[in-house]
Amino acid sequence: MSTMTPCTPTTPARAWLESLRPKTLPLAFASIVMGSAIASLQGVFHPLTALLALLTAGCLQILSNLANDYGDAEKGSDTPDRVGPLRGMQKGMITASQMKHAIMLTIALTIICGVALIAVACHKPSDVVGFLILGLLSIGAAITYTVGTRPYGYMGLGDISVLIFFGWISVAGTFYLQAGYFDWIVMLPATATGLLSTAVLNINNLRDIDTDSANGKNTLAVRLGPVNARRYHTVILTAAAICLAVFSAVYLHHWTGWLFLLAVPVLSIHIRRVNRAKTSMEVRPLLEHMVKAALLTNVLFAVGLLLN
Repeated sequence: MSTMTPCTPTTPARAWLESLRPKTLPLAFASIVMGSAIASLQGVFHPLTALLALLTAGCLQILSNLANDYGDAEKGSDTPDRVGPLRGMQKGMITASQMKHAIMLTIALTIICGVALIAVACHKPSDVVGFLILGLLSIGAAITYTVGTRPYGYMGLGDISVLIFFGWISVAGTFYLQAGYFDWIVMLPATATGLLSTAVLNINNLRDIDTDSANGKNTLAVRLGPVNARRYHTVILTAAAICLAVFSAVYLHHWTGWLFLLAVPVLSIHIRRVNRAKTSMEVRPLLEHMVKAALLTNVLFAVGLLLN
C-alpha cells in the first residue's frame, strides 16, 4: 500500500484548487471595492461596472497564480526544501501541458470579462483604447512575473508591479470607469491598497528568502537581505496608513472616515511579529496574518467611505 505525505493532494481536483489559490482572491477584490467605494462617495457608483471589474480582477489574479506556478516549476525554484506550500505542478499532479491549457483558458476568460467591462463602462474612443492597452499590460504582467527568459519577479521588480497593478491601476481605474473622470486624490487610497498588497508579497518573499536565493530567484527581499526586508516591511505598512490618514484629513469630514484606524493596532502587532521572527518557519504564519490585516484595513476604510 502506497503512502502519501500530508502535503500531497489526494485528487487532481484538489491539486488544481491549490494552484488556483482561491484564498488570494479577496485581496484582488479589495482594490475594486476600494475604487467602487470612492465612486459611491462621489455618487457615481455603477453596480454592473463594479461587478464586471470584480470578475476581471478575479480572472487576472487566477491567471497570475497559474502562471506563477508554471514559471517557478519550469525554472525549478519551487523545491521540496521551500517553507511555503508546493503546488500541483511541483507535486507532479499537473503536467506542464495541462497548466499551459489552463493559462490559455484563463486568458480567454480575462479578455471576455475585460472587453465586457470596457463595453459597459467606456463611452469615449480614447477610453476604450486606453483601457484595452491597460488590460493587455495587466495580462502581460500576470504572466511574465515568473514566465519567460527574463521574468521580472526574479529581478526584484515584483513589488513595484503589485503597487502599480493592484493599487494605482485597479483602484483609480475602477473609480474612473464609474465616474468618467480622474481625480488625483484617488491616488492616496490607491497607493495605500497597493502598498498593503505589496506587504503581502514581501512576507511571502521573506518566508522563501533562503530557497529563493539558493535558486536564483532574486526577489526584492533577497536583494535587501532579511534585516532590511523587515525594515522595508515596516516602511510600506506605515506609508499605507499615512496615505489613508491624509485622504481622510483632506477629503472626508465625518468621523467614519477614520474607521480604518481600528486596523492600526493589528498592523502594529504584525510589524512587531515580523521583526521578532528570525527564521522562515517563524515568518510562515505571518503571511495569513498579513492578508487578514490588509483586508481589514481596506474593508474598514471602504465602509467608512460608504457611511460618509
